Amino acid sequence: MPTCRICNQTYDKSQFIGGIGPRHLVCARCAVEMGLVEASEAPQLFNDEVARARVSLFSKRYRLPMFTGAGWILYLTLGTGIELWSNIFLGALVLATLASPVLLFLGSTRFNAELSRLSP
Repeated sequence: MPTCRICNQTYDKSQFIGGIGPRHLVCARCAVEMGLVEASEAPQLFNDEVARARVSLFSKRYRLPMFTGAGWILYLTLGTGIELWSNIFLGALVLATLASPVLLFLGSTRFNAELSRLSP
């Protein structure tokens, strides 16, 4: 995978603009920021609104597994000593752990549709 000459980031070949001279091996974001191309000439560049929408979409998709993992960490470090609440918390964690992959599978079609809508 090639590396951008300006920001030294490694991207897929589709993220680079074509050309020779100063445009050779320059990613779309650096090319637009340096004025080598216009934003309309770099369709692979995400504007800020699309980038925020994609981050929001990914955070909505993976929030349940992340909270479940954080819950397990809290339970294993702090929650085992409380008598009644540790059992309730353990039951909720087991239920969330079992439901998380099922909900991810059921929502995968909607997620892929929204992601393709947000992809340039």
